[in-house]
Amino acid sequence: MIEKNTTDNKTKFFILFDGVCNLCNGSVRFIIHRDAQQRFRFASLQSDAGLRLLHQYGLTNKNIDSIVLITNSAAHIKSDAVLHIADRLPFPWPLLKMFRFFPLSFRDAVYDFIAQNRYRWFGKKETCMMPAPDTRNRFLD
Repeated sequence: MIEKNTTDNKTKFFILFDGVCNLCNGSVRFIIHRDAQQRFRFASLQSDAGLRLLHQYGLTNKNIDSIVLITNSAAHIKSDAVLHIADRLPFPWPLLKMFRFFPLSFRDAVYDFIAQNRYRWFGKKETCMMPAPDTRNRFLD
């Protein structure tokens, strides 16, 4: 379980995302825009850095096609990752943690439904997103 770190604002959290998914890329831009402390770092699931982090936490890109949040020696996926990320963004986004009262199976079923339809609803790129020069330092190589 991830505990909110209130004593160290320098703690870095790693977000792994589907680099060809328009919804995922939009979510990364959303987070970057709201992460004034620059605590989040990013890597696509398809990148070497993303694959190394997945392997380090016992995950593979064959069974993970969702967002992954890595922090405090733990990896969180699907709805848990989304809620933990929201909790580290400025108000009002931490209010989303109230969805933790719903059973994980229900939350992940909703997440899976969106994930299964994300390319159809939001589209897909042929290659992974290239970060803007002003945010390049936030992405792992």
